[in-house]
Amino acid sequence: MGRMPNDHNPPGGISTRLVSFSANGADPPGLNDYDSFAEGYAASNETSFVHAYYERPAMLALTGDAAGRRILDAGCGSGPLFAALRDRGAIVTGIDKSAGMLAQARRRLGDDADLQVAELGRRLPFPDDTFDDVTASLVLHYLEDWGRALAELRRVLKPGGRLIVSVNHPFAENLWHREAGLKPDYLATYNYTVEWTAGGQSAVLRFWHRPLHAMTDAFTAAGFRIMVISEPPVAPDTPRELLPLNVADRQWIPGFLFFVLRAT
Repeated sequence: MGRMPNDHNPPGGISTRLVSFSANGADPPGLNDYDSFAEGYAASNETSFVHAYYERPAMLALTGDAAGRRILDAGCGSGPLFAALRDRGAIVTGIDKSAGMLAQARRRLGDDADLQVAELGRRLPFPDDTFDDVTASLVLHYLEDWGRALAELRRVLKPGGRLIVSVNHPFAENLWHREAGLKPDYLATYNYTVEWTAGGQSAVLRFWHRPLHAMTDAFTAAGFRIMVISEPPVAPDTPRELLPLNVADRQWIPGFLFFVLRAT
C-alpha cells in the first residue's frame, strides 16, 4: 500500500491517514478489522467532536420521539446510539459485524441488552416486519453494494417504518481526495483505504464513495421513499476547544450526510 499525502486529523483523538485510492488488488491483511482497535475506538467515539457533537446528536434529532418504538441499531459498534435511544424509551436491538465492538457495547449496556453479531449484506436474524425504525449510523459506506443490505433492512421494517441513515458526505470525501493531490471522479463509485488510529490502536479500513444520485437510486430501488436529506449544524453545546477552525469560522463542509427514509 502506498502512502498518500495529507493526513486528516479531526479533534477528539481519532486520526485518519489516506493509505490507498481506488485499489483493485488483493485486500490488505486485517482490512476492516474493528476487533483490533475496538477499545481505542470506543473510547474516542465517546467524546470526539464528529461523533459526540455532530453525528450522534443529528441521528437522535432525526429519530425524534423514540418512546415505545422497537428500533434496530444496525452497525451499533460500542453502543453509544443504542444507549441514547434506550434512555429515550426505545426498545433497542443492536447488531454489528465485530464481536470486539459488541463486547464493548455489552460492557456499556449490561448483560440484558439485546446485542447480536450480524453482517449487513447478509440475511438478518429477524422475522419480517419486526422493527418500527432502523438506524444505520456511519455503516453503509463500508459496502460496495447497498442493494442486499437495504433489501434486508426493508424486510425487517414494518410497513411505513423508517430507516434513518448517516454516511460519509460524498462532497467532503471528494474534496479531501482532491486536496490530497488525487483526481477522483465524483460520479463514480470507488473505494479508498485509510488507517485510523484511536486510543493508541490502529486499523486499516476501506470505504466506498458513491455520488448522491447513486445513494438515492439505491434507496428507492430497495422500496424506500426519501422523506429527509439533511446537512445539520454541529450541536450548540459543543465545547469551543473541540471545534475545528474551519467550523468556527463557518468555512466547513459537513462531513456526513443524513437521510430519513420511509418503507413503502
